[in-house]
Amino acid sequence: MPVRQEIREGRVPVKVYTGEIEAAARQQLVNISHLPIVHHHVAAMPDVHLGIGATVGSVIPTLKAIIPAAVGVDIGCGMMAARLSLSAIDFSEKELKKVFSQIERDVPVGFNQHDDARTHAAKPFHRGLKKILDQHPGIQKRVGKHSSWAHQMGTLGGGNHFIELCLDEAGRAWVMLHSGSRGIGNAIGTYFIELAKKDFQKNHIHLPDSNLSYFPEGAEHFDDYVEAVGWAQDYAAANRAEMMELVLDSLRRHLPSFGVTGAAVNCHHNYVERETHYGEEVWLTRKGAIRAGAGDLGIIPGSMGARSYIVRGKGSAESFHSCAHGAGRRMSRTAAEKQFNVSDLIKQTEGVVCRKDKGVLDEIPGAYKDIDEVMANQSDLVEVVHTLKQVLCVKG
Repeated sequence: MPVRQEIREGRVPVKVYTGEIEAAARQQLVNISHLPIVHHHVAAMPDVHLGIGATVGSVIPTLKAIIPAAVGVDIGCGMMAARLSLSAIDFSEKELKKVFSQIERDVPVGFNQHDDARTHAAKPFHRGLKKILDQHPGIQKRVGKHSSWAHQMGTLGGGNHFIELCLDEAGRAWVMLHSGSRGIGNAIGTYFIELAKKDFQKNHIHLPDSNLSYFPEGAEHFDDYVEAVGWAQDYAAANRAEMMELVLDSLRRHLPSFGVTGAAVNCHHNYVERETHYGEEVWLTRKGAIRAGAGDLGIIPGSMGARSYIVRGKGSAESFHSCAHGAGRRMSRTAAEKQFNVSDLIKQTEGVVCRKDKGVLDEIPGAYKDIDEVMANQSDLVEVVHTLKQVLCVKG
């Protein structure tokens, strides 16, 4: 049976979809539940863990207001997956190593970007961003002169972002990737978070955490934030689509001819959307959660040595039609680097073509929660459509 608990220490309850929650993350949930703008309750997903202001793995319905720090700075971060006509018998480890090197050449990772602007993919975004930057030139200052959003279209980034080749339960191949709105999304997020904080400081309004500062509808910066966050969410989805094409081209250089079978799944898990829940139209923030309305397809990745899942939502009202976005960290990056060594990384990623060096030690599978436990705790939120196992993983 799924584990459930309810916290009743604030103005509204917090419904938690796991029995395991760190004290600091629990306090963040309580802080959110005290806010006067929160509608009905807060939902904490099975992968919930400490974030900035709001926990990662939380779903927050707000009335006529948005909390920029709850949306976060990796606006529109999410997943994309596509099934291929290839199967396990169509490639060897030797070919996978060639593919791994090819992807690293074709898709910039970490702080790297393309030498040229991705004109065809970036063109639809120029006009919208120009309007935003004309109104808020401080966003451009945060991006920096050496970084271009058009050159970052189709790039991975760092941290827990990844590109994977996986096999499902029938041995069929899938490409799966995880990325967001890159430097421009970060600049938009941090800029508006600071604006919200300044507004609250100016009005001498006390909050349990300044990172929970919010823009009410009608406030000076509300409409501009909605426009900017919408732009960044669209950019993030386009970034993943562009990257998927680059990865497929990399595969075609070294693997037998193949096609993409069925429609690709492309879903956000750090975003805000206008939705109706419990009789009210709200701004629903999913911070480390995906939409799981009835019939919605979603992607829930494990760590780079564990299973991942393609799921179909069941439309649970209590979770605000949401579910977990992944395994969720059970320890910080610093703690992981202290507890594990490269030998542990090699052992835990056995059978996966990936980096096995100190540079990705903070992403070791042992630093994450058990994905199967996460899935068990949301069996009433989603059904599993496909179970995937990584055979190749490219990290930032």
